[in-house]
Amino acid sequence: MKIFFLCPQWGQEHLPLEEFFSNVKSAGYDGVETWMPVQEAERKKLMRLASEYKMQLVSHQHQAAGSSINEFCRSFEYYLHLSAACNPLHINSHSGKDYFSPDEQLQVIDTAANFSIKYNIAVLHETHRGRIFFSPGNAASIFAARPDVSITADFSHWVCVAENLQLTGFEAPLKKAINNAAGIHARVGFEEGPQIADPRLPVWEKEMTVFLGWWDDILQQAAAKGKEDFVITPEFGPAPYMWHIPPANQPVASQWEINKYMLQLLLKKYGATNNSVKDDSARVLVKSNVF
Repeated sequence: MKIFFLCPQWGQEHLPLEEFFSNVKSAGYDGVETWMPVQEAERKKLMRLASEYKMQLVSHQHQAAGSSINEFCRSFEYYLHLSAACNPLHINSHSGKDYFSPDEQLQVIDTAANFSIKYNIAVLHETHRGRIFFSPGNAASIFAARPDVSITADFSHWVCVAENLQLTGFEAPLKKAINNAAGIHARVGFEEGPQIADPRLPVWEKEMTVFLGWWDDILQQAAAKGKEDFVITPEFGPAPYMWHIPPANQPVASQWEINKYMLQLLLKKYGATNNSVKDDSARVLVKSNVF
């Protein structure tokens, strides 16, 4: 199983795109995880640079909105099309809202599933606060209704929402999430927040051990199922995820350096990739008169 390590553009938006891609390549990543620009010229530039630097892409859907569930799902489908425009490894999705009813949550899941079938591209629902997979308890209900749903495992949110580092009492949905994970956002949280201050500090050893154990389990499950490739994105974020020191409000560490540290830690633990570009010749490219 090839493991692709991707760099988030989140937190690096201030850099010119060429500089960002150059930095990502130099740091040893296999690709980039980002959102697709609405402007066609910016999308083409992003895809051109990804090709020039031989970078894999995972696109991110977070923009869908609407005053009703039907309006939301139409918006959701629009942004899935936009996200697919770069022919990514998969689409990572901030899906729905945490206040959606159980039936509305399943409508969001089914919209993504129908899109995936039609265009042969996986949509992974991130376990993220404020979305339908915001907690292990709510995820349990979704898993019961749609047992094959794929997720991006970002358990930092679950630990924070549940105020429970070990996710004690949530063993069943955690086991199911580990089985259904097709991607990892490698950020470490704690009981009172979605991001520890600095994974390099010994004070966070307990949290690091818990999360590394979950990631081990996810990759073992994926390999056992014969998955050909897997994506890990070290995703420690900028402010307000990054801790700051008052009154000057200075960050306690560099987001870029922390994610590079996580990259090297995970490369050492799981092995380097061969940086081969995935063959997408069998994929049906999304055709839309919108794009």
